[in-house]
Amino acid sequence: MSRRTGAAGSRGRNLPGVGQSRAAGVAAALVAALALGVVGPAGLVAAAPAPPRPRPTATPTPEPPLAGQGPGGEAVGGPRLGSRGLVLPAGAPGLPKELTPRGWLLADLDSGEVLAARDPHGRYPPASTLKMLTALTLLPALADRRRVVTCTDADVDVDGTRVGLVPKGRYTVDVLFQSMLMVSGNDAANALARAAGGVPATLAAMNAAAERLQAFDTHAATPSGLDGPGQLSSAYDLALIARAALARPDFRRYVTRLRSRIPAQKPRYGAFEIANGNKLLYTYPGAFGVKNGFTDAARHTYVGAARRKGRRLVVAMMFGEQLPVRMTVQATRLLDWGFALPRSLSTVGTLVEPGDPAASATPAPGPGSTPTPSPVPAPPVADPAGGSSGGGPPLLPLAGLGAVIVVAGAGAAVARRRPRPRG
Repeated sequence: MSRRTGAAGSRGRNLPGVGQSRAAGVAAALVAALALGVVGPAGLVAAAPAPPRPRPTATPTPEPPLAGQGPGGEAVGGPRLGSRGLVLPAGAPGLPKELTPRGWLLADLDSGEVLAARDPHGRYPPASTLKMLTALTLLPALADRRRVVTCTDADVDVDGTRVGLVPKGRYTVDVLFQSMLMVSGNDAANALARAAGGVPATLAAMNAAAERLQAFDTHAATPSGLDGPGQLSSAYDLALIARAALARPDFRRYVTRLRSRIPAQKPRYGAFEIANGNKLLYTYPGAFGVKNGFTDAARHTYVGAARRKGRRLVVAMMFGEQLPVRMTVQATRLLDWGFALPRSLSTVGTLVEPGDPAASATPAPGPGSTPTPSPVPAPPVADPAGGSSGGGPPLLPLAGLGAVIVVAGAGAAVARRRPRPRG
């Protein structure tokens, strides 16, 4: 026999296990045929008819289909607010110079009228402005402000801004809210979330609160505002959240307080003072809030509110820069511009009122509470057209799957019984 092995010489004689490979190949072909439904009565078995495709349902997601759209598909706050560019009233004067935020909104806190905006529903990371939603969610859940919370390593071992809480330190809920809202302490936000039942429960309640406010651009993934998976908001939503939070007297007291004191943790740590980090409170007459923020992903974010001649305005800004002028200076320019607008000018939209509280099934967190699990999409079912309702690969009907198992097993048995050819 020649040593040169061509296609004919090597087929089934010189390679051990070729019989098994051929049987496995036959079985694989049958599997593919059954999966595609091409093996009919003339073949081994016909695939069972697919069950009727279920009616489509909304995909569980923290975001609406498009920026600024609610469940019904309409732009929240009015059709003009669906724009990605500038939205100004007819006849309005020119805007201030050196505005850096990619998304911003200026509105009347009392009437809810939106005076002007740029990309109001554009989604950006909120950074620490999300702490407004954290406070709005936890203030009613932690009503006993004298309650003492003992901090853990997990509370204080957090990135970003920290007020300086220490492990095993004992702090009242009141001090923790001051620390979170005055100096943006991420350690305080963690401690409050844990005291309210844990971070997962707090996040579930925060997202339920956002939904109730119709802040459909917002998804919270951390209680502190540190960047997290899918964590986004919009200038419109931040204005909605600020409006709801500022309606609470306790929230207003926290965000307008200029100085406070963190108690000593004897014998090792002494007391120290803290000051509010919102520079608008020190530089703009009539300012009464609310929150600044920064992360590398979010850049600079800011929400400010002020009162002048009986009118209260709120400005929300996202993805801005501190140059050529600081964000608070940009905010004052927009506030001045808004206060100077004639009230006779038409508005460009409105801050919507909260939806039905009963529409949100997630309760506020509390000690010992557990998070409400997110809805799980139903598994995809076979589609007569070859697709599936869940976007995954087509599933085999059970009868066909059983036939595949039988055929594959038979092929393996044949391969085992076939004697190995001798060379």
